[in-house]
Amino acid sequence: MEITFANAKLMQNKVKWGTGQILDEYRPDYAVAPGDVLEYELALRRMSKSELARRTGLTEKHINAIVKSKGRSDITPETALKLERALGMPVDYWLNLEAQYQEAQARLAEEAKLERDLNWLERVPVDEMAKQGWLPKHQDKKAQLVEVLRFFGIAGVEQWEPMWSRLAVAYRRHTRQRTSPVAISAWLRQGELAAERIDCAPYDKAAFRTALDQARGLTAETDPARLVAELRNRCAAAGVAVVLVPSLSGTGISGATRWLHPDQAVIQLSLRYRTNDHLWFTFFHEAAHILLHGKKDLFLENTHGKDANGMDATKETEANEFAEEALIPKRAFAAFSSQAPFSKAAIQAFAHSIGIAPGIVVGRLQHEGMLPHGHGNDLKISYRWPHEWPSEPA
Repeated sequence: MEITFANAKLMQNKVKWGTGQILDEYRPDYAVAPGDVLEYELALRRMSKSELARRTGLTEKHINAIVKSKGRSDITPETALKLERALGMPVDYWLNLEAQYQEAQARLAEEAKLERDLNWLERVPVDEMAKQGWLPKHQDKKAQLVEVLRFFGIAGVEQWEPMWSRLAVAYRRHTRQRTSPVAISAWLRQGELAAERIDCAPYDKAAFRTALDQARGLTAETDPARLVAELRNRCAAAGVAVVLVPSLSGTGISGATRWLHPDQAVIQLSLRYRTNDHLWFTFFHEAAHILLHGKKDLFLENTHGKDANGMDATKETEANEFAEEALIPKRAFAAFSSQAPFSKAAIQAFAHSIGIAPGIVVGRLQHEGMLPHGHGNDLKISYRWPHEWPSEPA
């Protein structure tokens, strides 16, 4: 839009002289440079630039720079004071005019940038995120992009790559499913936000081992609310935040582990398979990464024994073995599994003898190919979103 003296006068009327108070919330889709207003005021007074230079002590070159620069020559407090005395227009008027112009320029530039970045928005599972209540839904695409940027805690799309492409995270995922990095980062971000609301003590390895021993006794808990509260409290006391966040399409994630700070780790669970055998194996698998591995590693489970970056998957194997041993000790399982076939009564008796939920024994037998996947599933505990398993700490 062409900037005219009428535009300049309109901008001038938005500021109450002597107070700096904005009279309304009008935001034009153009930016009026202070130089245009200065030129307009000189024309009203029939005052030349050279005369203003003599009255202010500024050079005529300086006056011309303000008038012609279209905002590239800022009006400083010193210049504003000189203009106040020469033209009778208060300092805060000129400074507010300058500030409004710079803000308007920034907003116009941001609008153009948002327009260019709308293609990236198509990669974000906005509908699912809004349905989960993670962010508001907007009809206007640029407004929606702003909400997504706020959700991720980044200023622009270009900040997503360095923030989320190489997270120090270890997660178990279904390797046959195509994954979306943006969807994964959204799931992780929601977990991060939930973890920040959990009051955690500094990480203590010994205390976390004790918490895991105690957590094992929760596997038979049928009250989801009590289970979540107990698990969170015990782990938080050891410096580990446990969060449950529903998975998104394009993630295929069961769980994740990372460190928000050097003294606080996060275990994030999706309840993807909705049964206690999968939930608890994932929990102890992720716990193993905290106990056994570094704080900056990136782990991706892969069917070829390597993660997506071609790194050795030894740590994934170690985490799996840790989870198996923590839930059902190898010697006990070997002794029990030699007594096939397995009746429900035998499974329940064995589970009771080692202090574990029967459904976890069923899951282990199915995983080892000792029990058909359709057998014994009624011994598993099933969970559902959102009421039984709140994704946010109380």
